[in-house]
Amino acid sequence: MNHPNKSLPELLSFLDGRAEPCIVMDADFRIVAANRAYSREFAQGRPLVGRHCYEVSHHFTVPCDQAGESCPLRMSQESGQLQRVLHLHHTPRGEEHVDVETTPVRDANGDIAWFVETLRVVKQASSRPTAEGLVGRSPGFNRMLALLMRVAPTDAAVLLLGETGTGKELVAQLLHEAGKRAAGPFVAVDCSGLTETLFESELFGYEKGAFTGANHRKVGLIEAASGGTLFLDEVGDIPLPLQVKLLRLLETGTYRRVGGIETLRSDFRLVCATHRDLREMVEREAFRRDLYHRISVFPIAVPSLAERTEDIPLLADSFLKRVAGERHLHLSPAAAEALRRRRYAGNIRELRNLIERASILADGDEITPAHLDPDAPASGTPPAAAAAGTAFIVDEPLGLDELETRYVRWVQQRFGGDRKSLAARLKVGTRTLYRKLKAAASQPPR
Repeated sequence: MNHPNKSLPELLSFLDGRAEPCIVMDADFRIVAANRAYSREFAQGRPLVGRHCYEVSHHFTVPCDQAGESCPLRMSQESGQLQRVLHLHHTPRGEEHVDVETTPVRDANGDIAWFVETLRVVKQASSRPTAEGLVGRSPGFNRMLALLMRVAPTDAAVLLLGETGTGKELVAQLLHEAGKRAAGPFVAVDCSGLTETLFESELFGYEKGAFTGANHRKVGLIEAASGGTLFLDEVGDIPLPLQVKLLRLLETGTYRRVGGIETLRSDFRLVCATHRDLREMVEREAFRRDLYHRISVFPIAVPSLAERTEDIPLLADSFLKRVAGERHLHLSPAAAEALRRRRYAGNIRELRNLIERASILADGDEITPAHLDPDAPASGTPPAAAAAGTAFIVDEPLGLDELETRYVRWVQQRFGGDRKSLAARLKVGTRTLYRKLKAAASQPPR
């Protein structure tokens, strides 16, 4: 951005005409001016000039790059170019995801005089519990969101890659809502289990009389998605013969209804998703290479819950908002800890189901571990037995002797029975088990 011979007031006058919030900073991270949109949306009447940008946006005492964050101003200083990152900023509404764009402003000599920072709040995702939409604040979630916000304004084909249950359809909806086709329809198609006939009739539609039972013309999902987004879920499950038909649609941008002769033009933004390894499928010729390259212009990995464990409490609270209705349900500290430590084969879908089940089982306002796990001890179970299930939840590695001691205690409390049958299940001799039980009993619990 060049403004030769222009003073700071002239630059601010130019920025005041922009609808997006902007601030002007010097090389020392100090705010020297803010446009009207920024003052209205973020300042809340508080003075800004002279304060550091990282103090206002993050409540940091040092620049972002010294606090473990990417710093767009530092990156602009080093590159001399526009830089863009996604941050969590403090705003009057609380912490929000903000797309930050920093642009160097050069003087008449070509030297950088100031930096203009433009902020765009990501309204399609939340860093706080909410009853709908995407929520998250972990590094893995933020990396995904940054990529989504970059590609959303374009028409590039996006391929969402991730395990089952990670919320890929919600991610596809965000792409639609943040894109230039947000006013158009969002049409989702589950590709798993579609036969060739059903695939054609569902996607392309059919004319009256095209086949037995076709008593009227049917508009296909491609036509229904016109002007909007077509989301093909589990695209890796499309059989090879049907992949050819999809490829032709994407290459020519045209199609015909089943039984029709009129060539129709497609007008949609394509988003695909799969839990399969498409590149591996391409190598063994289970997925067409040309189709793969057509649909994966911009691949995005959707993180599993194991990759964003910091988000589990936030997600759990969000699901509570969605299922609790007028009840004031909350998680007990023990329940929140149990959710955080749990392994989720079904990812976010499994967590959502756990919360919904727990909300049904809970009679009061508090959800406890017993509501989250059908095998958890009942409320009347002795404390020692209740603690047994958490025998191996530790913050530091255990010595093998301590691990064995805890395991022996847990087995005895959890399964009980006579020592002979217990020894048989553990595949040790009765005398060996007796010695280990005696040793465990002689040591105080830790």
